[in-house]
Amino acid sequence: MSQSASHSPSSPVRIAAVQTVSGPDVAENLRVTGELIAEAAAGGAKLVALPEYFPLITADETVKVAIREPEGKGPLQDFLSDTARRHGIWLVGGTIPMVATDGSKVRNSTLVFDPRGERAARYDKIHLFGFQKGVERYDEAATIEAGREVVTFDGPCGRIGLSVCYDLRFPELFRAMGPVNLIILPAAFTYTTGRDHWEVLLRARAIENQCYVMAPAQGGRHPSGRITWGHTLIADPWGQVLACRDEGPGVVLADLEPDRIAAVRESLPALRHRCLGID
Repeated sequence: MSQSASHSPSSPVRIAAVQTVSGPDVAENLRVTGELIAEAAAGGAKLVALPEYFPLITADETVKVAIREPEGKGPLQDFLSDTARRHGIWLVGGTIPMVATDGSKVRNSTLVFDPRGERAARYDKIHLFGFQKGVERYDEAATIEAGREVVTFDGPCGRIGLSVCYDLRFPELFRAMGPVNLIILPAAFTYTTGRDHWEVLLRARAIENQCYVMAPAQGGRHPSGRITWGHTLIADPWGQVLACRDEGPGVVLADLEPDRIAAVRESLPALRHRCLGID
C-alpha cells in the first residue's frame, strides 16, 4: 500500500537511527528515547527512526497487551506526534502495541509522523518471529496478530518502505514495495541470531534493492535479562555500512544521497533486468 504522492529529493538528506536498551518502565523509556531524538535532530537529521519495542521490553510478553492503543489515541501516539512536531522532523516510531481484532493480542505497529505531528503511515509487522534453541525461546504469534499490507510512503528522501525485525528474512516483502530510496527496519534482534545474520541480511537487502537501508535496533542487556544484538546501522545502495553502533543507547547518523542511488542503478541496472515476478 503506497501512501501520498511520489516525489524524489535532489540533494542529500540526513537520516538518523536511534538505538535503545528498553526496560519495563514506559515513562523512563520515553524519557531516554526523547533525549536521543533531540540529539539526532540537533545533528541535522530530517528523518529519525526508533527501534522495535522502544516503549517497553519485559520478560512477560503479555504486558504489552495492557498498554496497547486504539487507532489515533493514546500516550505513545501522543509522544510520537508531539516529538515530531517539536523538532520539526519525520519520526518513524519503531513499533508500539496497537489494538488487534483478537482481544488477547496486539498489532506490532510502526507509525510515521510528519514534521507537523500528523500521522503519515502505519505498518503492522507481517512476519512473526519464532525461535527455539536450548532454553532460549520466542513465539511472537502468542501475543501478536500479524499484519497483511505492504506499506510505503513518501518522506523527505523520496519513497520509503517499512518493515520490522523478522521481516528482514523475507526478501519478497521488499520486492513487493517496488523501487524505494530507503528501507527502514526497526528491530530487537536476538544476540544469537544477530551475531551471524543481522549485518549480512541488511546489506543484502540494500544491494538487491539498490537503496539505503536504516535499521534502528535494541542493543544490550535489558532489565529482564534478555540480550539484544544492537548494531544499529545505515547501509548505502552498494551495501557499504556508512555508520554503526555496537551496543548501548545512542544515535547513528548518515546522509542519504539521491545521486548515489541513481549512480548505482545506472552502472548496474539489476532492477531493470528482473525477469521473474514482473507483471
